[in-house]
Amino acid sequence: MIFLTGFMGSGKSTIAKMVSEKMKYPYIEMDEAIEEAEGMKIRDMFALKGENYFRNKETEFLSNLKEEVVVSTGGGVILREENRTLMQEGTVVYLKAEWETIVERLTGDTDRPLWKGDDSEKKKRFDERLNLYEQAADVVINVDQKTPEEITEEVVARLK
Repeated sequence: MIFLTGFMGSGKSTIAKMVSEKMKYPYIEMDEAIEEAEGMKIRDMFALKGENYFRNKETEFLSNLKEEVVVSTGGGVILREENRTLMQEGTVVYLKAEWETIVERLTGDTDRPLWKGDDSEKKKRFDERLNLYEQAADVVINVDQKTPEEITEEVVARLK
């Protein structure tokens, strides 16, 4: 199992799809799989059932993975120690992006429940997660100023 982690906007979905094609492993978008299982969008889960409910669903998802897959994780999956432990059963690839890159990519994005509010709140969330991403990672790939193709090649090379 290969888990791509990183802050929202770091390119997890794009890179996971490309890595899965190159490595001939199935691809799973964790947030989409949870939405499908729950029959509702994540933003609705947050609004109706709270963030903790959603975080429980992430843990449940990771607990049930058994096959060789490439998983694009949600940006907050690393917040729980249990999730970090579950991901250690595979290889954790951290797509590391600088704050400026994230802001550039997410400006105008209205779909992400945690990309609302003022910039200082978003920056604080980003800063709080950095160490967790680093600690959980088996492989760290810097994604700033690189094309998806370059990042994918680097991920695949580092996994071999």
